[in-house]
Amino acid sequence: MIFGQESETLEFKKTTGELKEGVVSIASILNKHGGGELYFGISNDGAVLGQQLGERTLREVSQAIANHIEPHVFPEIEAVYIDGKSCVRVRFEGLNAPYFSYGRLYLRVADEDKQMTAAEIESFFRRKINQVSDWDSSASGLGIDDISEDKLAAYMKKANDSGRIAFEYTTKEEVLGKLELLDDGNPNNAAAAMFGKSPRLEVQMAIFATEEKITFNDLRRARGTVSELVDIAEQYVTNNTRWKAVIDGSSMQRKEIPEVPLAAIREALNNSYAHKDFRVPQNNEVAIYSNRIEIYNPGTFPAGLSPEDFLDGSGRSIHRNPLLAQIMYYSRDIESFGTGLKRIADTCAEAGVEYKFIPEKLGFTVVFYRPKLHMADKVDGKVDGKVDGKKNRETLVLEYSRKHEFVTTTAVSGLLGVSTTTAKRILRGSVDRGLLTESGNNKTRKYYAKQRDAIAYGGERYGD
Repeated sequence: MIFGQESETLEFKKTTGELKEGVVSIASILNKHGGGELYFGISNDGAVLGQQLGERTLREVSQAIANHIEPHVFPEIEAVYIDGKSCVRVRFEGLNAPYFSYGRLYLRVADEDKQMTAAEIESFFRRKINQVSDWDSSASGLGIDDISEDKLAAYMKKANDSGRIAFEYTTKEEVLGKLELLDDGNPNNAAAAMFGKSPRLEVQMAIFATEEKITFNDLRRARGTVSELVDIAEQYVTNNTRWKAVIDGSSMQRKEIPEVPLAAIREALNNSYAHKDFRVPQNNEVAIYSNRIEIYNPGTFPAGLSPEDFLDGSGRSIHRNPLLAQIMYYSRDIESFGTGLKRIADTCAEAGVEYKFIPEKLGFTVVFYRPKLHMADKVDGKVDGKVDGKKNRETLVLEYSRKHEFVTTTAVSGLLGVSTTTAKRILRGSVDRGLLTESGNNKTRKYYAKQRDAIAYGGERYGD
């Protein structure tokens, strides 16, 4: 199993024999992003090897971090089981940068830990002093060339079709300016989150064997823009939950009904990004348990309010990211009047599905309880949480490409939870069969749906 790939907030070590290097990675990630995760038992290419766990293993990791990082951080250290193998997961965060490791300052650059030079230390402190409070309208550090014209144009078409934007697409600079997505002529964080060519956002998705967060049947990460991650997470839930076949008495047509309404899942996912605290390094999460589905975002609920205030209509919408919420409103991904929780509640009530909203100290979780009437049913078209069959995977890729105008290797890797090598093979097969057409070189290659009726929609998607 390939767990994922290292990034600026994620580090892998084969064993705790690399404990010192792991401590350095923690400090460098804290200095760059304020938090992240470290796994022992996974090689740097993402292969799960497993880590032998003794009575003192977790304590040794804890003591190394406490003794060799200043100022102190208090990580969450636990044994986890991935692909049936024991590993050690360290989750950490801190707001008191700079953090010294073994008396030196390091900074995360891609998936490496670089010791800071004197000039970099000076620049580090200058940025910290000048840091502004509004995340979404702050400078992203990107240029206009780092914004995807295809993603921006596709968004504008969707916003135009929704009737919430009257002007049409012209140039990147002009459209970003009209959408208030420029800071001193360069894209701000909201622009990067929605339209960046190399998105920095991630979602973590997991399937647990029981009702407890102990043993993983599947654990995956995907990187993308906000809309891409919402689509990928929704598809992950779709692929790994049960569907009930019901015969419509009036027409005798067979209907496929998901155990939890997908409209409520998508609403919760969109809201999880609109209200996410992007300054907290923790990822949004989707967790599928034997009895429930949880969607979590690291954004605390507004002080003085409760979810019930929004269910009875008395709560007014409060956006942590007003600019990002505005962009998502234009495309009808969210409503701007505090109706998200009520829409989830109403949809679940209509479907007879129980739900719960849980404000937490460091975030907010929406829980959907899986109905018992589905529990004994076969998960159609799935084998061990994976999409079963070449045609099913091609269907998902085609649907994604039509919705987003095109698809890339990275998007397919996250969508299907496969390696980039497998994603390339799937895309190449679809091109060879005349389902997709391609353009661009290896680094910028895009794939477009060629024959709209080449693969049927509906039942085949779920293994009929």
